[in-house]
Amino acid sequence: MAEKTEAAAGEAGVGKQPRSVRVVLLALMIAMMLAMLDNMIIGTAMPTIVGELGGLEHLSWVVTAYTLATAASTPLWGKLGDMYGRKGSFMTSIVIFLVGSALSGMAQDMGQLIGFRAVQGLGAGGLMVGVMAIIGDLIPPRERGKYQGMMAGVMALAMIGGPLIGGTITDHWGWRWSFYINLPLGAVALVAISAVLHLPKKRSKARIDYLGAALLTVGITAIVLVTTWGGTEYAWTSARIMELIGIGVAALVGFVFWQTKAAEPVVPLHIFRSRNFTLMSVIGFITGFVMFGATLFLPLYQQAVQGASATNSGLLLLPMLGAMLVTSMVAGRVTTSTGRYKIFPVVGGVLMTAGLFLLSTMDTDTTRFTSGLYMAVVGLGMGCLMQITMLVAQNSVEMRDMGVASSSTTLFRTLGSSFGVAIMGALFNNRVQDTMAERAAESGAKVTEQSATLTADALNALPAAVRDAYQHAVSSGTHGAFLLGSVVAVLALVAAVFVKEVPLKGAGPKAADAPADGDDGTAPAKAPVAETV
Repeated sequence: MAEKTEAAAGEAGVGKQPRSVRVVLLALMIAMMLAMLDNMIIGTAMPTIVGELGGLEHLSWVVTAYTLATAASTPLWGKLGDMYGRKGSFMTSIVIFLVGSALSGMAQDMGQLIGFRAVQGLGAGGLMVGVMAIIGDLIPPRERGKYQGMMAGVMALAMIGGPLIGGTITDHWGWRWSFYINLPLGAVALVAISAVLHLPKKRSKARIDYLGAALLTVGITAIVLVTTWGGTEYAWTSARIMELIGIGVAALVGFVFWQTKAAEPVVPLHIFRSRNFTLMSVIGFITGFVMFGATLFLPLYQQAVQGASATNSGLLLLPMLGAMLVTSMVAGRVTTSTGRYKIFPVVGGVLMTAGLFLLSTMDTDTTRFTSGLYMAVVGLGMGCLMQITMLVAQNSVEMRDMGVASSSTTLFRTLGSSFGVAIMGALFNNRVQDTMAERAAESGAKVTEQSATLTADALNALPAAVRDAYQHAVSSGTHGAFLLGSVVAVLALVAAVFVKEVPLKGAGPKAADAPADGDDGTAPAKAPVAETV
């Protein structure tokens, strides 16, 4: 009887989704956009915020507080959803995010803004995890591929439109509306989810693993601070950085040990027994490492070397993001129609490695058309990897671990981005400083200090020799950063080769030679346990 019920649910899952599911998906995409759009809008408004509130010396903490709170709370939201139900935890995270947004908009000084941004980050940690886990509950993995394009589209829209929206809001409504704009969007998502989403209620009798949560929070906080402060606020070999490394390592080692003892661990280690889940975590980390490094240095290169306007910084990434969107949609459709997915991580690893290597060859004579082609190659690779990693990771665990699988994969991508920005940034800065010292001596040092605020007009105002030196320095810095990225991307390709193509749940009858569910530590196929009414 149970087998017939599961079969019927699986068959229903691969059919046309009911209207209520589509309404929920729209609300989930709004929530996902809130999480992704926030930092990009705020980045454009920061000069105006500092002009009104002051506190320039604490400016970096406006972003750091948000990032820290998001990273530290991500695995906790996933576990809370598994234990007490996803709908309640997801709606709670939205409410916290909106409260933090409203308070940030009302901040009267920089200290208040930093504190309220931390509150906002706590809520943001549950947004992405909630979206992924609820989709994992509602949509069978094979059907889930169709929605990859939707999620990639939201990501592309956030990256391209964020700076433009932020600038428009700040210029016409004031910087406070950069936060207030979240309120109506979040309210729409809350109402839709409350009215349409109906998931089974859960009530775990187990206690929350407070010690594990504390150890993980300390470890993640130390890692993010090391990658944020290293080479900027403090030298990499300074006592403060060494202390943070020691605290982070000790906390994470203690966390892993405690997870083997805890009755209801925050991150159950048995999910890493699945080879596919572990490989997807590695690929997600590397994708985050590469992607956020690319989105940081490409606009800088195009502004400094190719003379592009900073106002259009989001549009400069259009070749990469457009290619990523198209490939993600194609990969999702093919996965849905065939049930096959291994080819995409492998091809994605090849394209991402090749594209980053091509970007490392750019110099002061590279045209915008050529750099656009190189970015498109990177985008094609990322499109094959971005959503497939989450799909395979969720397919590798049982339904009861869907939340921690989603949060762990999201966390690894977040940590990868932190390491990518820090390591590629350190290499970039060193190359820029060395090249400026060689070509422009003392005048070069002054330009290097102001490099983050140099606009196209400011560059044109520099003496020709200094401007030429700076353009060569930025070109040299991007060469080093992207060459490192291509080397790291090889690891994603190697990991992809070892992925085992386990049939997606809800994919219908297996081929005669298909491996049995549960091979390689993957979870047995189960039909979704949640549906909308």
